[in-house]
Amino acid sequence: MKSFYYAFRGLLLLVRSQKNVRIHLLFFLLAMCGGFLFEINALEWALILLCSGLVIATEAVNTALEKLADSVHPDHHAGIGESKDIAAAAVLITAIAALSVGLIIFVPKLVSWTLPN
Repeated sequence: MKSFYYAFRGLLLLVRSQKNVRIHLLFFLLAMCGGFLFEINALEWALILLCSGLVIATEAVNTALEKLADSVHPDHHAGIGESKDIAAAAVLITAIAALSVGLIIFVPKLVSWTLPN
C-alpha cells in the first residue's frame, strides 16, 4: 500500500509542478471527448490510451531526471545539460507520435462528419 501512496504522491507532484503535464492531460481529455463523440472502436481507444500514457510517463521520467540532476549538480554542467536535453527529446518524440496517432484516428472522422451526405 505504501508503494501506491508514493506513486500517487508522485503523480500529484507531477501534475502540480509541471505545466507541460497539465497540457498533455488537456489533450488527453480532448482525445477522450473526441473518442466519445465519434464513437471510436476498441483498437482506437487502446491506441489513444497507450499513447497518452506513454507521453505522461515519459514526462514523469524527464521530470525525475531533471530534479535528480539538479540536486546532484546544481551548477551548470555540460554533460548533465545534454542528458536533460535528451530526456526532453524523448518527451517530444512520444508527443509527436501521440499527435500522429490522434490525427490518423480523428481527421478522417472529422472530414466525414463535416461533409454533407
